[in-house]
Amino acid sequence: MPYVEGFGTWPFGEEWLWEAVATVYLPLAELLQRSGAPVTLGLTPVLCDQLETLPGPAGQRLLEFLAGTRRAVHAEDAAGLDRGGEHELADELRRASGDYERAVLRLEHDLDVLGALAAPAARGPVELWTSAATHALLPLLASDAGLRLQLATGVASHERRFGEFAGGLWLPECAYVPGLERELAAHGVRTVCVDQTAAWGLGAPEQLEPVRMPGGVVAVPIDWQTVQLVWSDRSGYPVDGAYRDYHRRTVHDLRPWSNAGGPYRPAVARARARAHARDFVARCATRLESYARDRGRPGLLCCALDTELLGHWWYEGQIWLEAVIEAAGEQGLELTTVSEGVERVGAVQRPLVASSWGLDRDFSTWDSPRVAELAFAARSAELRTVAAAHRARPGVAPGDRCGRAALERAARELLAIQSSDWAFQVTSELAGDYPQQRVRAHAAAHDAALGALADSAPEAQPALRNLAPDLDLASLTTP
Repeated sequence: MPYVEGFGTWPFGEEWLWEAVATVYLPLAELLQRSGAPVTLGLTPVLCDQLETLPGPAGQRLLEFLAGTRRAVHAEDAAGLDRGGEHELADELRRASGDYERAVLRLEHDLDVLGALAAPAARGPVELWTSAATHALLPLLASDAGLRLQLATGVASHERRFGEFAGGLWLPECAYVPGLERELAAHGVRTVCVDQTAAWGLGAPEQLEPVRMPGGVVAVPIDWQTVQLVWSDRSGYPVDGAYRDYHRRTVHDLRPWSNAGGPYRPAVARARARAHARDFVARCATRLESYARDRGRPGLLCCALDTELLGHWWYEGQIWLEAVIEAAGEQGLELTTVSEGVERVGAVQRPLVASSWGLDRDFSTWDSPRVAELAFAARSAELRTVAAAHRARPGVAPGDRCGRAALERAARELLAIQSSDWAFQVTSELAGDYPQQRVRAHAAAHDAALGALADSAPEAQPALRNLAPDLDLASLTTP
């Protein structure tokens, strides 16, 4: 998720974050606490930046959205369906409203959502990973300094919030290019995930073998044969007719229908999710058993998923996840965090190719004529920021507050522009022209911040809401 807190509301803006808090992050935190399962949870710095604002005015806006807007639209659309004789659909909306009512009760007690997500790691086997500062597609960055800015800022924020950085870093979009491991190692990264499906083939045994790259960083392949059981929008579990239809909506964007076209029936969907969980575990166990039999050693099967898939895109996703954890114990499938799994199975040495988990496993989602405006804006802003940092280097000592403030603001605007989600939203046609508007606004603010380095320009404010509070400005000028 890019930084949306404070940047618009309906139909695109901070309500994305409020929806995710209520339907994804809080339920997931509670699930992980209940299960005690060894799960690797990536908390991207840009998401943490936003969650960190909730014990304050942002949290009050969140509560107003859940207790006001969400409550009102569920009641209004349910009444409309009743008037039309669609009583079962209306009842489903009244039931679904309870998802938000429960979130309100929880948040009125404590708005520390970030703390709730981190708690299972503090008390149990959950492993926390960080990422680049704003989830930028690292292979497309224009300079070593720009790459260092993303990595150093992301690691610094993780260390400040969670006390330590153990070396796990989610490569945004699993985007890798040979040579990237040098900067990763320099920033203390020990483990990442990559997608090598195009190079090795779907279901190849190599997908279950971590790879030790030059410099010691271990790349763990995600096993797309397994991931697509959940992720595929054509054949994955979420397209089953019993599940809630994400695409068909009422007047106020509510979803009381099933994929089969009739009213959504939660009990039927819950039973189907548990059945799919048992099927998932059985398939994983079979795949690992086959690998161990053929290779004479254990393999590591990594199924990586966007958190928002579980509960938002796939309404029953967290029911499925909890059932997977239960079924794994029943069927003898050993669960482990990524880092512990690497320790258990070891790593081989093998060349990796440039890749991502995007469309066609390349970078075209973020680098194509369709998103040229965004790509050029990011590249231009990066090169100009790096150049300005080197020119201003003698003048950005702590005593030169104006120059440092302007450079900090320019760097934060750059980080905002670099979010990989803008191009993804454009390519996938998910958010109208909101991504273009946001990039243009950040580019204009970036220009103003660089202009403030000149004596004649107004002084810039260093902060950009709570984006990158742990900005590592020194990374821009490190040789």
